[in-house]
Amino acid sequence: MYYLKLFPLLTIMFVLTGFSQKNVEAVPLFDGTSLTGWETVKKENAVYWSVTDSTLMGGDGIHKIPENTYLHTTESYGDFEFRCLFRLTGDPGTGLINSGIQYRSTIENGKIIGYQADIGEGYWGDIYDEHRRGKIVGGDLSTLKLVLNVNGWNSYIVRCIGNKHELYINGVKTSEYFERDPKIPSKGVIGIQLHSGGNAKVQFKHLTITRL
Repeated sequence: MYYLKLFPLLTIMFVLTGFSQKNVEAVPLFDGTSLTGWETVKKENAVYWSVTDSTLMGGDGIHKIPENTYLHTTESYGDFEFRCLFRLTGDPGTGLINSGIQYRSTIENGKIIGYQADIGEGYWGDIYDEHRRGKIVGGDLSTLKLVLNVNGWNSYIVRCIGNKHELYINGVKTSEYFERDPKIPSKGVIGIQLHSGGNAKVQFKHLTITRL
């Protein structure tokens, strides 16, 4: 009799567990062959973005980037964990070499507005609020400087749950931030920035997102 009473409860737990596991599945944001699911903020800047050897690439490292350019997902995300591998290269002597990962961002009047996980010398692991409030949190480099591959491949994790933001580079936590302004959107697109200035090239691969 005890087991008969317990069976419905176990069934419910099994179903809920199944749904939970399904909801936290990581899905690819990049198919490795095309820019399907992505678009530029300004259509004319599509020339700066391409796919080569299963890698999403911005710029070519030869020509200067005349203005900030952004590639973003067509889908929006609220609570999530984003993961990728990235590599930023370029000659600082030609100008600023910088990139970043936009998240919870919106497109308004030809601009992308929202949080950015920063990439580049002097900005590693910062949280920047693009076209809104500027730098919010400076990245902690005390441990990161020991494992950062400045001109090579590194990993990035961006995790957002509610008003809590966390950034990790190569598994090292660089920033944590709690948003206190309820007017700031808590959902938006994922994007990639290539900053104007120098002869920069940024590459991304293995981009995945898990809805939390």
